[in-house]
Amino acid sequence: MLYNNSNMEGMCEKGLLEYVRKSSPPPFLLKTYMLVEDPVTDDVISWNVEGTAFVVWQPAEFARDLLPTLFKHSNFSSFVRQLNTYGFRKVATNRWEFCNDMFRKGEKELLCEIRRRKAWSNKQQPVAPTQSAPQEFDEDQRSSSTSSSSGYSTLIDENKRLKKENGVLNSELLSMKKKCKELLDLVAMYAHPEKEEEDERPKLFGVRLEVPGEREMKRKRAEIRESASILLSQSCK
Repeated sequence: MLYNNSNMEGMCEKGLLEYVRKSSPPPFLLKTYMLVEDPVTDDVISWNVEGTAFVVWQPAEFARDLLPTLFKHSNFSSFVRQLNTYGFRKVATNRWEFCNDMFRKGEKELLCEIRRRKAWSNKQQPVAPTQSAPQEFDEDQRSSSTSSSSGYSTLIDENKRLKKENGVLNSELLSMKKKCKELLDLVAMYAHPEKEEEDERPKLFGVRLEVPGEREMKRKRAEIRESASILLSQSCK
């Protein structure tokens, strides 16, 4: 009876692992789908016109800039080999276009139907498939956990960098406001002098004589001072 109970527990555990594996798409497929779906990277990787396959338009940029963000490498050949293990086919000769009947635009739920191809050695050893399934599941889970941790660290670093840049900008803004205030004080000093300018017009029998054009010159100087004061106050707000 004990032997039968152990067998039943083992079968239940294997059945549970198989259910989880089949109901959850492998992280590799989820990450690839995210890259293809992201409109920001359409110039590097995107769906074809029909939405039945995806195209890597710029393999070099894809390997250098995008692969490291979700995977643990920047090797385009390794990425292609992974696609092959999940049954993807290269369907164009003049570009890197890959197709799988269950990898379609807007039908993410079909990813659960894609299975990793079993190696030839597994076909000749019946025990191997039942042992490789949990191992594959564990590897996919570790890969997903590692990529999530890496993405979180990247966000923290980016947040620190933005805070530092914000501090520098605030410092520069305070410096510019200080300079504007000094300019305004300077303009105000000349626009509203504390002492009236000394009247240097000549006198005749104690009476100041009018100098041609003097009033016009004073009026223009006053207008210039006022305009300069207004422009500076507006530019420093």
